[in-house]
Amino acid sequence: MSYAIIKTGGKQFAVESGQTLRVPTIAADAGASVDIDTLLADGKAGIGTLKATVVGHGKGDKVIVFKKKRRKQYKRKQGHRQGFTEIRID
Repeated sequence: MSYAIIKTGGKQFAVESGQTLRVPTIAADAGASVDIDTLLADGKAGIGTLKATVVGHGKGDKVIVFKKKRRKQYKRKQGHRQGFTEIRID
């Protein structure tokens, strides 16, 4: 089983060939090929690149941000949906 550790969007992911995963938004069209920096590949440390194909873009589940101060009639409700890009490792 061969795997690699990649870094994109300030996060690290352990991936294998053919795997599909969601990463923070990448500025590329669906169907485009992108190069991603690798931190570790086949047990050897070193920075290289890995090819991936963009499957699509989307938004995650809604998270509610609610702030309140008791007895002060202060409350704020805000929703947030984080964007993601779905990629397939080649």
